[in-house]
Amino acid sequence: MSLETMMVAHLVVVVMVFCFGVFLPCLCQGDSDDATTAVYVVTLRHAPVSHYYGELRREVNGFKDDAAPSPGRTQFHKPQRYDNITKTEKRYGSYVSRVHDSLLKKVLKGEKYLKLYSYHYLINGFAVLVTQQQAEKLSRSSEVSNVVLDFSVRTATTHTPQFLGLPQGAWSQDGGFETAGEGVVIGFIDTGIDPTHPSFGDNISQHPYPVPAHFSGICEVTRDFPSGSCNRKLVGARHFAASAITRGIFNATQDYASPFDGDGHGTHTASVAAGNHGIPVIVAGHHFGNASGMAPRSHIAVYKALYKSFGGFAADVVAAIDQAAQDGVDIISLSITPNRRPPGVATFFNPIDMALLSSVKAGIFVVQAAGNTGPAPTSMSSFSPWIFTVGAASHDRVYSNSIFLGNNVTIPGVGLAPGTDESKLYKLILAHHALSNSTTVADDMYVGECQDASKFNKDLIKGNLLMCSYSIRFVLGLSNIKRASETARNLSAAGVVFYMDPFVIGYQINPVPIKMPAIIIASANDSKVLMQYYNSSLEIDAASKKIVKFGAVASIFGGLKANYSSVAPKVMYFSARGPDPEDSLPHEADILKPNLLAPGYLIWAAWSSVGTDSVEFLGENFAMMSGTSMAAPHVAGLAALIRQKFPNFSPAAIGSALSTTASLYDKSGGPIMAQRSYASLELNQSPATPFDMGSGFVNASGALNSGLIFDSSYDDYMSFLCGINGSAPVVLNYTGQNCELYNSTVYGPDLNLPSITISKLNQSRTLLRTVKNVAQNESYSVGWTAPYGVSVKVSPTHFCIANGERQVLSVLLNATVNSSVPSFGRIGLFGNQGHVVNIPLSVMVTISSNTTTS
Repeated sequence: MSLETMMVAHLVVVVMVFCFGVFLPCLCQGDSDDATTAVYVVTLRHAPVSHYYGELRREVNGFKDDAAPSPGRTQFHKPQRYDNITKTEKRYGSYVSRVHDSLLKKVLKGEKYLKLYSYHYLINGFAVLVTQQQAEKLSRSSEVSNVVLDFSVRTATTHTPQFLGLPQGAWSQDGGFETAGEGVVIGFIDTGIDPTHPSFGDNISQHPYPVPAHFSGICEVTRDFPSGSCNRKLVGARHFAASAITRGIFNATQDYASPFDGDGHGTHTASVAAGNHGIPVIVAGHHFGNASGMAPRSHIAVYKALYKSFGGFAADVVAAIDQAAQDGVDIISLSITPNRRPPGVATFFNPIDMALLSSVKAGIFVVQAAGNTGPAPTSMSSFSPWIFTVGAASHDRVYSNSIFLGNNVTIPGVGLAPGTDESKLYKLILAHHALSNSTTVADDMYVGECQDASKFNKDLIKGNLLMCSYSIRFVLGLSNIKRASETARNLSAAGVVFYMDPFVIGYQINPVPIKMPAIIIASANDSKVLMQYYNSSLEIDAASKKIVKFGAVASIFGGLKANYSSVAPKVMYFSARGPDPEDSLPHEADILKPNLLAPGYLIWAAWSSVGTDSVEFLGENFAMMSGTSMAAPHVAGLAALIRQKFPNFSPAAIGSALSTTASLYDKSGGPIMAQRSYASLELNQSPATPFDMGSGFVNASGALNSGLIFDSSYDDYMSFLCGINGSAPVVLNYTGQNCELYNSTVYGPDLNLPSITISKLNQSRTLLRTVKNVAQNESYSVGWTAPYGVSVKVSPTHFCIANGERQVLSVLLNATVNSSVPSFGRIGLFGNQGHVVNIPLSVMVTISSNTTTS
């Protein structure tokens, strides 16, 4: 789902209820009863495969072409030497599936149910369609640890490689773009992929793609995802929709029962992270440069679990994550977030986050979008410390155009469109004033939106600028720019001008590609200036009240050429903010979220040939999109570069390298700013805090040379979960492991994270952090700025550390005043070889032994 689609919820709430019938043959035993069925995710007490066999990496040497599938039948490309897959794990997976079947038969004797998935790699469990009463029966079984109701989820470039300094920085450190990310497999849980796009071909370079030996995924073959869709670049593709199908909401025509992307979102995110280098971006006949992913030589594996019609469901997403880990991906990119905060003891305890915890145990780095629910505090939709959460920032490229009026006033606008002849002024004609004889406003109250050329007088509009209203219907998708521009072109207009309806408030318009001269005036105030000039220039016959002369004239200056701003990056208004919510109540977790910012605004990337997520890009090969969905794959691609250079880095070490090297400043050298409102963005902004930007804006080159890293393990995260009050039964339910085995006195601030966040500082607290040197021998000095109302002391203040050695830092925090206002500081480690390590400090509430109050 694009950001524009999601923002509709901020403007209008439309509630529609549909009833669907679904035919499930295996549910047709006897007459149906009145009990309502639903999908539940059931986990068992026995541990999954990954807890026994580790990463289970397998060899893949290539793909062979299978015969074309018969219509409606799914086949699979299987890697050559498929028998080399670990036989123990393969047999165990089959055995676990039979155990699940046996348990269901035993507990639900003779009753109707439908098992959708067996999970065995990351979690031991299954998804099943049952009644609430049957779910309760399952929960009472001694073999069952947890039963959770399935929940819905939603989806939350040509220049960004240059903005991030990749060509001269990160890419150049290891052979340039021809090798950047090679051998690393990124798994995308998204809306699928268009395999025909040149961003995913394996034959565009003289340097052939290798086959990642550790990856064992397969490629589904269907009518719309035919044999040969996968290659050495796109090494795996599957789809998961069982939960959606059981609900009767899966539309095979729109959603495609295959890995093919009918939406566009998945194709976009995959190319941001790993699209081929140097692919021409041509949209609406205009060339906007050449595109590249962050790690253009990395491999792509697609696990489609999200769909245009309805989003997705946790049961399908967990199945996709489980399969991705089993296949051997190195990185998982999730541009999705839950539709609501998970209920229960803590937000961390939900099927998706717990499956991702097992992924981390298997050595997989997990990146997730923060969500597009900002700018309100505690709007975060990605919760857990083992997940790397990415917020969205602007970058320095902007597209803008303007309209010059006959009264010497220039009005700015947006629109990826050419301009008119700059030496001429063209007559402005309002759509309402150019109706055909058979059309009246009474007949069509939306005629001013220019959606139907037959409603207008072509002779009046020909060679002039047609003025169309941009109303709430554009926001809702009932009208669109593309249709209005086609109307103007069919009427032989010289161009089209969109003015903002005054009822559209707080909505930000992205540039839209338009083939003819055009401009969108995004400001209601600027639109008012235009209309005042237009109306004051009309000559109206006093007797007939008819217009006898259109006196307003203008010229459009084009917006095809990019401009570059020094005031970037900025935290975008839609990017979800911290503090991290610990549960569904207004409690804050002692975990910093987001972890980092990356480009997520006006991002050019590949688009599905039938992508419908944005009607303005329908039929195009590239689209410009905004959202934290676009920010997350930037980091997934950069993580691939780190994994390539440091193959033994743990997921936490990769996250540490990204975090501690992040930038705190924009291109002009000032602090990164955060937009605080949907309206009047430039007036409603202030310096970003760690709850807006995490550690800062991603520094691609710095992350490959971080100097020191903070590491954490699966056991550390388990100790953290066991330290949550009342969590022991839940931990046992999800992991099958007893909290008695772990140190349950480890709390959020005690985790060895590259940040310190304390929701309540009661007088004083001492925290430890351990750093490891992954560079040459170096001497470090330590400095800090303290949050307001807190004194800070770090020891030692100087240390020497050799390559591979560790150093423990002690951080003493003392509350000096009582305060309920979050305050922020920072610890810096400064090496004599040039490494700088930044550690953000965040304290939300301070309770001092003094009587002073803030």
